[in-house]
Amino acid sequence: MNIVMNLVLGLQIVTALVMIGLVLIQHGKGADMGASFGSGASGSLFGATGSANFLSRSTAVCAAVFFACTLYLAYNANERPKAATGSILDRPAASASAPAAGTAGAAAIPGAASGVLTLPAMVAPSAPTTASGAGAIPQK
Repeated sequence: MNIVMNLVLGLQIVTALVMIGLVLIQHGKGADMGASFGSGASGSLFGATGSANFLSRSTAVCAAVFFACTLYLAYNANERPKAATGSILDRPAASASAPAAGTAGAAAIPGAASGVLTLPAMVAPSAPTTASGAGAIPQK
């Protein structure tokens, strides 16, 4: 499958480059007006109007191949592996086991080699003391 994807991607790149070249070679609509007044375009390789038909048809074929390659690559890029049968709601619930009393949270802390991590006791903040009551908020 990977070989096919690489071949289609290479074909897409080649057709894109050929299509760019064909568009740059083509004459604009104003160039046909100059050919009718004898600007020398009538003596070209494909004749007076043959180059416009050949180049425009070649561009259309390259565009069709480019779009087909693009659709194939987009379709194959969207393929995802199939999900397991059943819904996630049908699967059994994973039960969380409670850790032992002495190791509460020690497994979640990286670097806790001994299993128990002792932290300094938290001290409750004391009530602020004010000198003259200037910071006290009056009660209503």
